[in-house]
Amino acid sequence: MDPLIRIVIVALDIYVWAVIISAILTWLVHFGVLNTSNQIVSMIGEFLWRITEPAIRPIRRFMPNLGGIDISPIILILVIYFAQMVLGNILVALHTGL
Repeated sequence: MDPLIRIVIVALDIYVWAVIISAILTWLVHFGVLNTSNQIVSMIGEFLWRITEPAIRPIRRFMPNLGGIDISPIILILVIYFAQMVLGNILVALHTGL
């Protein structure tokens, strides 16, 4: 069980970075620093959107309109960190035999 929990924790870490990079890429495209007509930027953006949007979409449904500010990625990251803490506590409990 120990290796499985560790793999899930690492996968969640990688997913947090994907959410962060997706948010930054969205900002860069929005402010005109990056152009989506560039095929590489478009492919990376599409990939990140496809892997992060299914988790962010339910959060957006419950969030009030904050005047164009989208804090749903931050809330998703907090939920992921909470899940990692729970998994870490389970891991500690497995090692101590509780």
